[in-house]
Amino acid sequence: MIVNYNVGRVLLDCLASVLPQVEEVVVVDNASEPEAFEPFIRAVESHPRLTVIRSNVNHGFAAGCNLGAEFSTQPLLMFLNPDCVVAPGAVAKMCAALQANPRAAVAGGLLTNTDGSEQGGGRRAVPTPWRSFVRAFGLARLSRRWPKLFDDFHLHYQPRPHAPLAVEAISGACMLVSRDAITELGLLDEGYFLHCEDLDFCMRARSAGWEILFVPDAAVVHFKGGCSLKRPIFVEWHKHKGMVRFYQKHFRQHYSVGLMQLVIVGVWLRFTVITARIAAGRLWSAAAASWQAGRRSTTGDRSASQFESAVMPSVASNRPLTS
Repeated sequence: MIVNYNVGRVLLDCLASVLPQVEEVVVVDNASEPEAFEPFIRAVESHPRLTVIRSNVNHGFAAGCNLGAEFSTQPLLMFLNPDCVVAPGAVAKMCAALQANPRAAVAGGLLTNTDGSEQGGGRRAVPTPWRSFVRAFGLARLSRRWPKLFDDFHLHYQPRPHAPLAVEAISGACMLVSRDAITELGLLDEGYFLHCEDLDFCMRARSAGWEILFVPDAAVVHFKGGCSLKRPIFVEWHKHKGMVRFYQKHFRQHYSVGLMQLVIVGVWLRFTVITARIAAGRLWSAAAASWQAGRRSTTGDRSASQFESAVMPSVASNRPLTS
């Protein structure tokens, strides 16, 4: 399942990488702008293993994934971001890992940046409120002395395993899920519009006794961003809203009411700080662009004046410009 929203040409690279590796691909377009979807999907829409579903409303990533899952008939379902390129053989390696472990619900591959470095979030521990606090305030550096107290939830800093390894969570950018697990657990929680639905599913799976696998030799390049870079505040809003839902859903029973309220305040304070940075960056960029435009205009006017003072007297007296 690939849920698309205004990613444009990147979608073609994703499809070209995954179509040769699977029995079927379902693309759910979440009400993209026509010019950002139609010209690209037409190039491959007639592929016999491709189904395209056009939604008139963007109900969110989780809802889009669930809509695609309803059309699939395969025993294993892969939820894949449209800004991912799957390396040859990666899908087979994830499938083999799931099939070798009947109690594994989910398998995720090695997410990398374009330079080949491992991307954060592909394998991780559950970002509990405490772990999130540790990461937000840079306390993870204390983990060398107190590893259990100040551990980071991102695991890509740790040595890469040589075989599939059980972890607490993987990224929804590339998530292979057992149909049996979905039958028992249900589909993704559509209460999450964007972000945290993958963490939620992993938490539900582990609570029910299933395992989450990280498959280190199944490489997936994740370009990370797509259309999200154009709407950063929109993305941050839904990310932090999802965090609040995630914490309330899975940690409310472990925290007092007062402490949970502090956690929620902390989440929205973080959102406020990030939004302020984005707004300040935009103002700075706009001011810099305005200054550059004014500078070019002033330079142009000065050059024109210099040209007129040098040329016009010569023209008027019919004198040559050079001796």
